Amino acid sequence: MDNSNPDTNTGQFDEYDAVGQAQLVSSGQASALELVDAAIATIERLQPSINALVSDNFDRARETAKSRRHQGVFAGVPTLLKDLLSYPGLPLECGSSLFKGNIAAEGSDYTAALDGSGLIVLGKTATSEFGLLGNTAPLVNGPTRNPLNLDHSAGGSSGGSAAAVASGMVSVAHASDGGGSIRGPAALNGLFGFKPSRDRTVTTGMAAHTPMSRLLSEHCLSKSVRDSATWLSVTERNDVPWQAIDTVHTPLNRSLKIGCYSDTAFARSADESVLRCHQQTQQLCIDLGHELVQIDGPEFDAVASRDAFFSLAANTMQGMLEMLRGMMGDMISEQALEPFTQALLAWHREHPQTVEAAWLTLEQCAASAADSVNDIDVLLSPTTPFSSMPLDALTPASEFAEVMTITEALAGYTAIASFCGWPAMSVPLYCTDTGEPVGSHFAARSGDDALLFQLAYQLESAQPWANRF
Repeated sequence: MDNSNPDTNTGQFDEYDAVGQAQLVSSGQASALELVDAAIATIERLQPSINALVSDNFDRARETAKSRRHQGVFAGVPTLLKDLLSYPGLPLECGSSLFKGNIAAEGSDYTAALDGSGLIVLGKTATSEFGLLGNTAPLVNGPTRNPLNLDHSAGGSSGGSAAAVASGMVSVAHASDGGGSIRGPAALNGLFGFKPSRDRTVTTGMAAHTPMSRLLSEHCLSKSVRDSATWLSVTERNDVPWQAIDTVHTPLNRSLKIGCYSDTAFARSADESVLRCHQQTQQLCIDLGHELVQIDGPEFDAVASRDAFFSLAANTMQGMLEMLRGMMGDMISEQALEPFTQALLAWHREHPQTVEAAWLTLEQCAASAADSVNDIDVLLSPTTPFSSMPLDALTPASEFAEVMTITEALAGYTAIASFCGWPAMSVPLYCTDTGEPVGSHFAARSGDDALLFQLAYQLESAQPWANRF
């Protein structure tokens, strides 16, 4: 996306990515207040039909835009945060009636880094209850609709952020990923979605002993590669030993060995329309000079890893309930949770697995997967086996077995990168004959985030997707 010489005569800013918008502010071609007001106007127009936000604080954002001296790589750019991230003074409800009305008292190193970059937070985006489901349709807020087709899901659990960026409410929005929750919504909404390597970014304040903490990666959803790279550059730890992230397109100066596969970890084949796009992506990589080899995919016990993942999720929920009961007594009831979350806890009681045992399983799966592809630079597969998902295909009221089956499909390509701690990305290179975007999923070894971004820049230059969807 080239925003080096933006034309502001129209007064419209949704044509520019976040870096381009920041350049408008720094050059004096637009003010932060103008950007914020334009974003608010778009949100107010589209929110009733899309339902991407669960809370806002527009007055505070306007005051920030007027009062702050805007500096940083995202100076004056409006954004939104997924409602699993604590930000001082804003609601933190996690898609659950259990936390309805809860206001965060403090932020974290992560939100301080976002503030320091110049971003202005307008509000919070929708997520499934505690980020557990791959569709954003919490009972407390209702479903988030895909702006490309309002009868389709925006995905999950970062569906609110994906819908906000895809609709043009903001140019970039925070998201998080524990098994595909950035990359899946990116694919379904025609966006670029990157998951950083494990431990690459500064802390969000989540306790290290939280069962799911090692799986979760914080990042963003964007329309351009440079927005994503820039976001990571301002949120990464300053003590990581890996190559620094390049926020400017630097040519990839070597051929990569790319291992391609098309079946999910559960041996499900992708839809024909997705496979056609997958073949187009392979040909594009060949045309760019890379070596492609056909493989079966990373080898690991998919069923064991699935059960370990859900055991960690259930342990997290159980620990949260026990903590709240310790603070508030018997008024905290499991019945306040959504049907799926209750079913998850019931499943865990029937199939108990300790956190230690679950993590041992995931570590064994990760080691097996890494060993099976140790001679590959980058892995390539579809991001999801389908290009769209009906709005009601996966809801908090769905039968537990049905949720497991759909989750196996949604995370069948993406979850292994989370288990291994690898960086991974969904890139919106092609679309179906009916115009639905299809994500191409790339993953690399832990720490090779910069390599993936170099490849992403190369792909973006060769097959631009800006404003296509």
